[in-house]
Amino acid sequence: MARALYDRFPEFNEGRMAKIRSHVVSRASCAVVADELQLGERLIAEAASPADVEVERLSTNRNVLAALLEAALAALYLEHGFEAIERAIVEGFDPRIDYALNTYVDHKTELQERLARSGRSVVYTMLETVGPPHDRTFTTAAVIDGVEAGRGTGRSKKDAEQSAAQQALASDGD
Repeated sequence: MARALYDRFPEFNEGRMAKIRSHVVSRASCAVVADELQLGERLIAEAASPADVEVERLSTNRNVLAALLEAALAALYLEHGFEAIERAIVEGFDPRIDYALNTYVDHKTELQERLARSGRSVVYTMLETVGPPHDRTFTTAAVIDGVEAGRGTGRSKKDAEQSAAQQALASDGD
């Protein structure tokens, strides 16, 4: 992906390129591509007991879908080599590239950069975790100079931190 992005956008600076690449190859993006390729459905179809509730749950889990995609890409690479699969992989991620270019906002990075300009930083503190391990909701605070500047919830710690950063930015991040 890094080479494809560099070839496509040679005018982008290193920071912008890194942000886009980071989003495109993120766990969330890999899970979206895996879902588009119906890897979850294939997992169910190939399971020893396709009616197993656990297999069905795993087939929709973002982490499992991302891992399935990574494993499939590794197998394709080992079987066919880089040049043979490169174009198909880049095409599979094209919508994620477009999303990263036009839509994706990383609130944590934006807040960190804004604070860094004045020599400050943010720390994220886990406030609460609710629910069983397979169905949790996390609540996190963005703390700036010992003061809670934003609070967010999410299905993952990362999502909760993004939400807290977004709220901190909305209150001017300081």
